Amino acid sequence: MGLNLAEMVAPKSVGIAPIAEELRTATGLRKMARILVVDDEAHVRSMIGATLERRGFDVQMASCGRDAMAMLEENSFDLVLTDIVMKDGNGIALLERMHGQQPNLPVVMVTAIHDISVAIDSMRRGAFDYLLKPFEREHLLSIVQRALDHRLALEESHTYQQNLEHVVRARTEMLHQAMEDLEHSYDVTLEALGDALDLKDSETEGHSKRVTAYTIALARAMGISPADIKVIARGAFLHDIGKMAIPDEILRKPGKLTPEEQEIMREHCTRGYHMLRKIPFLAEAAEIVFSHQEHFDGSGYPGGLRGVEIPVGSRIFAVADTLDAITSDRPYRKARSFDAAREEILRCSGTQFDPAVVEVFLKIPNELWHELRSEITGQNKRFSTFDINHAPKPPVM
Repeated sequence: MGLNLAEMVAPKSVGIAPIAEELRTATGLRKMARILVVDDEAHVRSMIGATLERRGFDVQMASCGRDAMAMLEENSFDLVLTDIVMKDGNGIALLERMHGQQPNLPVVMVTAIHDISVAIDSMRRGAFDYLLKPFEREHLLSIVQRALDHRLALEESHTYQQNLEHVVRARTEMLHQAMEDLEHSYDVTLEALGDALDLKDSETEGHSKRVTAYTIALARAMGISPADIKVIARGAFLHDIGKMAIPDEILRKPGKLTPEEQEIMREHCTRGYHMLRKIPFLAEAAEIVFSHQEHFDGSGYPGGLRGVEIPVGSRIFAVADTLDAITSDRPYRKARSFDAAREEILRCSGTQFDPAVVEVFLKIPNELWHELRSEITGQNKRFSTFDINHAPKPPVM
């Protein structure tokens, strides 16, 4: 009786279960499995084929490697049993071709060569097992059983992997949707907080929404990514949040502030930063809140930052903030035109403002700023503070 490689390497003390019991399966895969037998000796093919057919397998036979490859191209098989030495070629070469095209197809090498090195070589090249001639029918069926079990396990693993990937994709989509819903609820809360700040500082009512809209439009024109624009928009909208901690007698004082009061007022940048920086959702936006009063030449506050040391969101915001300040009514003066704002912003390019931001700003027509202001303060009021997908887009530069 021949030995397969697994038994030669690690003999088992447990006897082989009855073949009929082994062949039972709920899926019926083993009984309906299609097996290709490749051998140039007709009597060997017939013996193997007859044995497998009596067990209910669908058996196809080929007398050479060329015919075997043609049959594999036209039909699907669950298992291949092939001789190693055949008249028209080497069974190892056939094994390599089959394994290259169908790596999950189990192949059992059948041969009369009693050389362990040949067995090991075939296993290294992708063979599932090795059967020595002559062999008993029970031994053949046992190897076929294990090979089909292996095939089934691979298919189940592949199906499980596909199902798992589907579940992961579905759950990832659900998580993304939940995060978007959570982010939306955060933004609604922030918008309500900004409205509360406007009520506290009635002099700048609507300023936060307008300057946010202007900042979004300018950031878009500069080619900032949508993800970064969201961060910049939140920083722009909450830039004065620190004023919630400034005493009302200073914040709402009608006249000029004293030097001491000015120092307290300047604290709103740092106070706002500390209010937001511990909130992961607003950590990046907090940096814009902290530096929104910095000047490009280093003359601003609170850190005296210069040039690119200032976050790009803050440099964009600085232009948008000045645009709104000049074009809005104040108790001590009337609103000026957008053309006047353009002249002032151009005059301060390189000192208060980043020249690169000013260059882009000057290319945007006044009609866009009028449209944004109308949507925020007019009767329609269609502008949604953090919905950057629906904010008016600047013209292509």
